[in-house]
Amino acid sequence: MLASAFRAFSEIFSPQLRPVFLKTLGITLALLVMAWIGVEAALSHYVDLPYGWLETVISIVTGIGMIFGLAFLAAPVSAAVAGIFQDEIAGTVERLDYPADTPGRDVPLVRGLWHTVKFTGVVILGNVLALLLLLVPVVNIAAFFVVNGYLLGREYFEAAAMRFHSEAETKAMRSRNGLTIFLAGLVIASVLAVPLLNLVTPMFATAFMVHLHKRIAARERRV
Repeated sequence: MLASAFRAFSEIFSPQLRPVFLKTLGITLALLVMAWIGVEAALSHYVDLPYGWLETVISIVTGIGMIFGLAFLAAPVSAAVAGIFQDEIAGTVERLDYPADTPGRDVPLVRGLWHTVKFTGVVILGNVLALLLLLVPVVNIAAFFVVNGYLLGREYFEAAAMRFHSEAETKAMRSRNGLTIFLAGLVIASVLAVPLLNLVTPMFATAFMVHLHKRIAARERRV
């Protein structure tokens, strides 16, 4: 599994995937910067305080809050952007590493958009739950990894597997290999937890789950 993870991470920066990486990173950063500018403009327009020192304090507190807010938004925004290119990423990895295999089918546009919306919601929900659980003594950091490990592993595996199987077959395969997929999800959550690396987590996770699905499918064919 770790070999597949390292391979997936290196492929993000390969010449074949570099255009997608630059598009995903560029759009994500542009959206985050636009959000920052929008909040700053709204505060400047609507907040008019009589004391200069109070405006300075509010500006500093807002700036700190925006840093944490954008750090939180980085994961779901990058997931939404990468979701647009998910088939392109998966298809490129399949051609690079499994040229002799039958290529997967791209997800239809409407279904792909729905999956992107659903998955972005799952990422937001997972992070909100993890943040709430971080306030609970003892649970703390473990909550982040357990929640995100399960959700990320499930969603990214299904995205990779459904290029080759029906929805019912995909869910059955995920059920049979739940522990393996959860452990892979923990690897993805570990990358997500690192600032800046969380921007490339969706690309890494997509490539990683392509490799994992190939391994599981090959193993089940031998049984």
